[in-house]
Amino acid sequence: MTKLLLSPFSSLLAVVFISFISISHCCSPKDQTALNAFKSSLSEPNLGIFNTWSENTDCCKSWYGISCDPDSGRVTDISLRGESEDAIFQKAGRSGYMTGSIDPAVCDLTALSSFVLADWKGISGEIPPCVTSLASLRVIDLAGNRITGEIPAEIGKLARLAVLNLAENRMSGDIPPSLTSLAELKHLELTENGISGEIPADFGSLKMLSRALLGRNELTGSIPGSISGMKRLADLDLSRNHIEGPIPEWMGKMKVLSVLNLDSNSLTGPIPGSILSSSGFGVLNLSRNALEGTIPDVFGSTTYFMSLDLSHNNLSGRIPDSLSSAKFVGHLDISHNRLCGPIPMGSPFDHLEASSFSDNECLCGGPLMKTC
Repeated sequence: MTKLLLSPFSSLLAVVFISFISISHCCSPKDQTALNAFKSSLSEPNLGIFNTWSENTDCCKSWYGISCDPDSGRVTDISLRGESEDAIFQKAGRSGYMTGSIDPAVCDLTALSSFVLADWKGISGEIPPCVTSLASLRVIDLAGNRITGEIPAEIGKLARLAVLNLAENRMSGDIPPSLTSLAELKHLELTENGISGEIPADFGSLKMLSRALLGRNELTGSIPGSISGMKRLADLDLSRNHIEGPIPEWMGKMKVLSVLNLDSNSLTGPIPGSILSSSGFGVLNLSRNALEGTIPDVFGSTTYFMSLDLSHNNLSGRIPDSLSSAKFVGHLDISHNRLCGPIPMGSPFDHLEASSFSDNECLCGGPLMKTC
């Protein structure tokens, strides 16, 4: 058998190459120290999430939820979700529960691009303000906890941030003015907190934003006109706040907007015809406001609503006949208004229950047990 002989120079190259590979994948000692401090402020008693976070192991290779840059060994991702299909959750047969707070040591992870610590239900305290110094951050997802305090005032410094999800916490205060400087932001979710004040007048500066979910807060004021210039906005949720004033006519002319939830506010005035005649909406919820006037008779063959909810307002007059010509209306609720007259025949009325029309002044026919 022929043996492959290596020259001393080749052997040296092999040693150097192997050494380089091993070095390039080692966790930065500074980052490992920061992660240990981060872990020390948290407690997860049920799943053993932190069991792999051992002093004697490389955080880049075996620590659960940690990813690193393969060249520098710097930590780039913390991905810890309390609801997951990972084997550790499947084996335990339960979702996660974690308590504690976010240690400011996380700010020493200066190469961090994604920070996910979501759905643990028990993490409290405030977001360390120094998080805004992490210039590489593209994702912050801290949803589903008990985090308090305000959105960091200098959040706008995170020029690369694409996702900010702080939903289902206990945060308060206003939306900081700097937030509208996040030119790369695509997904903003602040749902179910105690955030107050008005939506910033220049909210429309977020030109890349496709989802703005601000429902179930304490927001006041009117719908900012600058939103009309958001060409990528597909999903807008301002429900269950204290928004007042009329629904702007331009909302029905936003070509990408397909989901609009404005329910449970203090909106007044008529329903703009442009919103109901638009072929772009799939979900429209204007319920539980103080809207008045008639339902615009503007439906047509391109009208397509998976869900249309106009209930609990002060709408009067007849149900427009043109609604029968709509291409599709899945769910319709016009109950708890002041509507009168016969319920039109045909689709979508032939598959709706009486509850869709209940508590109006003088509606009759259709599924109602009341003849015209």
